[in-house]
Amino acid sequence: MSEVIISIENLTKSYGNKTALKNIDLNLSSGAIVGLCGPNGSGKTTLIKVLNGLLKKYSGEINIMGHKPDDFTRANISYLPDVSYLADWMSGKEIISLFSDLYADFDPVTMDELLSHMKIDKNSRIKTLSKGNKEKFQLALVMSRRAKIYILDEPIAGVDPAARDFILDTILNNYNPEALVLISTHLIQDVEKIFDSVIFLKEGEIVLFDEVDNIRQKEGRSIDELFREVFKC
Repeated sequence: MSEVIISIENLTKSYGNKTALKNIDLNLSSGAIVGLCGPNGSGKTTLIKVLNGLLKKYSGEINIMGHKPDDFTRANISYLPDVSYLADWMSGKEIISLFSDLYADFDPVTMDELLSHMKIDKNSRIKTLSKGNKEKFQLALVMSRRAKIYILDEPIAGVDPAARDFILDTILNNYNPEALVLISTHLIQDVEKIFDSVIFLKEGEIVLFDEVDNIRQKEGRSIDELFREVFKC
C-alpha cells in the first residue's frame, strides 16, 4: 500500500535576488515513478539538491519519511546527480567496495550482474571508461541499492538515443517496486512511457502535477505534446 514518503510545504529557495523555487507544495507517495519535468533552469536540480540535503538555506518545510533532510534521509535515498562523482584514479572494484561500506542497502551481486550486462569490467580504472560507460557505471551503483527513494537527475541527458532505452530498462528492472522513483528530465518523449505521474516545473513553480493517465485522458495527447505546449517560447 502506498504512503506519502516526501511532503513539501511552501518551499522557497533563492540565490541572491534570483528565486529558484517558489512556494512549492508537493506530496509524493511510495510505489510510483514520478517525472520531474521542465526545461533547463526551471528549478529541477535545485529541488533535487534540497531533497538530498545538499542545499541547506531555504524557507518552508520538508518531511522525508518523518525527517528533515539529514543523515537518515541520505541513507534511504539513492541519488544519481547530473554530473559524475566518480574518482578517475579508482578502479570500479574499489568504488564498489566503497559503496558496500557506505550503504547498508547496497547489493554487490546486483552490481556485478548489471556490469556484466553492460559489458563493463569492474577491474578497469574509471579513467579508461568511455563517457557513456562512466554514466552507466554510476547508474548501476545507484540502482544496486534497495533504497526507499531513488532520485535520478537527468539520467538520459548525456547519452545517445540508442542507449536511452537500455538505461530506462535498467531503472525499471532494478528499483525497489515499493520505493518512490523521482526522475528529472527535459527529454519527455523518451521517458514518459515509464512515468506514473508527472510534475511540470516552470520558473521555479509547479504548474502541473497529476497522474499520466489522467493527463492523457483530459488533454487527449501525450505528455511530450503537452510539455511542448506549456513550455513553448
